[in-house]
Amino acid sequence: MRVIIFGGTGMVGQAALLECLDDPDVSAVLAVGRRAAPQVHPKLTQLVRPDLFSLADDAAELTGYDACLFCLGVSSVGMKEPEYRHLTFDLTLAVAEVLAPANPEMAFLYVSGVGTDSTEKGRVMWARVKGATENALLALPFKGYAIRPGFIQPERGVQSKTRLYAALYRLTNLLFPLLRRVAARHVITSTELGRAMITVARERPDSRVWDSVDLVALARPAR
Repeated sequence: MRVIIFGGTGMVGQAALLECLDDPDVSAVLAVGRRAAPQVHPKLTQLVRPDLFSLADDAAELTGYDACLFCLGVSSVGMKEPEYRHLTFDLTLAVAEVLAPANPEMAFLYVSGVGTDSTEKGRVMWARVKGATENALLALPFKGYAIRPGFIQPERGVQSKTRLYAALYRLTNLLFPLLRRVAARHVITSTELGRAMITVARERPDSRVWDSVDLVALARPAR
């Protein structure tokens, strides 16, 4: 399986990249982003572009892949809806509309999050925008999936780029066994998330929306 990862320097993208590089079913990985990921590996090729809205000229390099793990995302904190929608809905669809004609059999996994609003009518701005993005992707001709993790506990050196979140994750590392017991439906490790995404991309299940509890269950037999 040949995989494209968008956002390989973010927390979720790091997790996906590490698991793809380790997985024997993944033969090649193309990491696309505004900055290069730090990993060097025989499977790994990197495509660094400062403007991810303008990938049409790179269509040839984005052809011949079986799956895309779209892990790009920004926090909605402090953003007005038009700006957040531009960096979430518009960017994701711009990428997908380049990939779809070049890879019509591709599985496209979009990482949104628990609480995403598929009705697009709720009061929470980010949830509406994420819901609209999921809905638009699932209507495209390739096999789209919505990945909705809850709280993600980083492992294997994976780190958040946001200082506040990074500090929080260091604290919750001590509490994670308790969180797993009391809120199992809403927590997942970065390793489990990466493994589960590979499994979805490889097996292409009928279910199109995946939350933490189902992703954890999917990740366990993946090794």
